[in-house]
Amino acid sequence: MLVSENETLKNNIIKWAEELGKDRTILLPLLQRVQKKYSSISPYAMQIIADLLDIHPVEVYSVVSFYSFLNDEPKGRFVIRLCRTISCEMSGRDRIARQLQNELGIAFGETTPDSRFTLEWTNCMGMCDLGPAMMVNDVVFTEMTPEKAHEIVERCRQTFSAFALQNKQEG
Repeated sequence: MLVSENETLKNNIIKWAEELGKDRTILLPLLQRVQKKYSSISPYAMQIIADLLDIHPVEVYSVVSFYSFLNDEPKGRFVIRLCRTISCEMSGRDRIARQLQNELGIAFGETTPDSRFTLEWTNCMGMCDLGPAMMVNDVVFTEMTPEKAHEIVERCRQTFSAFALQNKQEG
């Protein structure tokens, strides 16, 4: 018997809620788990979470829409976030931004057509003394230069290619 994607999602959310404690204080950790596993939080997932925690779906949506690291839309495999604070700007942030946009062929707020990369601005990452700062998924990079940005994008491309090749051979 095949289990639908929605049923699998629902079962995972129920399992995680039981592990975390099943009250409204687990909302953010539960959303983070959904995000990590599914790369975005669908309206269906938000409804399941609201039902489980006995809260209104608008409360769940408001948390998802408030936090920039939670997404209700799919993102690329590599989400690149560049700090937009004035200290990073003064350290050369705009050169990094141009390098990333030219390298990826997209503007900030967009995802590459192959869904490998999403490029986003982010507010302060607490690295003001080491700017410009950038994140790729959960990894922080500091003292960025256009050359370092190029190298990081290339490493992501190589990682993605190796991952795709491994999955093709296993499948």
